[in-house]
This record gives sequence, C-alpha cells and structure tokens, in this order.
Amino acid sequence: MANIKKGDLVQLISGRSQARGGDRGKQGRVLEVQVEKNRVVVEGINFVTKHVRVGQTQRGTKTGGIETHEAPVHVSNVQLVNPDTKQPARVGFMVATDDKGKTTRTRYFKDSRRVPVKKAAAKKADQAPSDAVTDEDAPQVKAAPKAKAEPKAKATKDAE
Repeated sequence: MANIKKGDLVQLISGRSQARGGDRGKQGRVLEVQVEKNRVVVEGINFVTKHVRVGQTQRGTKTGGIETHEAPVHVSNVQLVNPDTKQPARVGFMVATDDKGKTTRTRYFKDSRRVPVKKAAAKKADQAPSDAVTDEDAPQVKAAPKAKAEPKAKATKDAE
C-alpha cells in the first residue's frame, strides 16, 4: 500500500536543516517512485553532482561534464503535504464498496495536532478589551528609597 504517488506534493522531514546546508523543510513534487527500494525522487531536493565522460552524439555535438540532478530519498524521510493547510500531515485510507461489489480506496489527510490560528482570533489577541485594566489605570506604587550605606570612617593617628 503506497502512500506516496508520482505528482504528490511532499516535504522533507529529516536530515540537515536549511541553515546548515541541508534540505529539511523543503517541499517539492514527486518525480519518480522506486517501489522496490522504498525511495522517491523529489523535484528540487537532494541534488548531487555527477561527472559524465565526454562523448559525441550522432550529430557530432559534445556531451558530458559535470551534471547536477536529484537523487532518491527514502520514503520515511518525506511526508505528504495537505493542500489546504500547506503543512505536512498524516494520511489515512477509506475503503468503500459500492452496490456492484467494487471496492475503492480513497486517501484522506488526518486532522493535525497543530492548532490552526484563525485571522479573527489573532486580531482579538492584538486588541486589548476596553474593560481590562491597563498599566495607565493601575494604581502607582512607589518603592521606598534605599538607604545609602555610609562610608566607614578611616582610622587616623589623630583620632586616637
């Protein structure tokens, strides 16, 4: 049972962070699925350089040099992205059987544990309610001034 198919939008969830030169957190489309090896090739992720020997084509043009292309990534290191929230999400399958006996499996995104922040809730948090006590309305409490420590008198020959 394959969760990821060609053309799906996925996000890399493991590896080095982008701040350290890695690809974790990047999103891309799946170009190829290697079922036997449990790997996927994702567009724009895990670039490798490959040195190709110089050769000639039938027309006489030169080929070869240093090429960069995407390398496969293990399936466990990517997660499908929910198109509604643009966040990686877990996937479930619903199995339905119609009256003719044909069974179909449909993929759905499970509810995330992340709490979505609505725009209206964010606006209310920024604005203070009118009946709330603000710093200007609160009574001012003055702190008692600290007593200064007097310098110790130096012993002198005359004082004795």
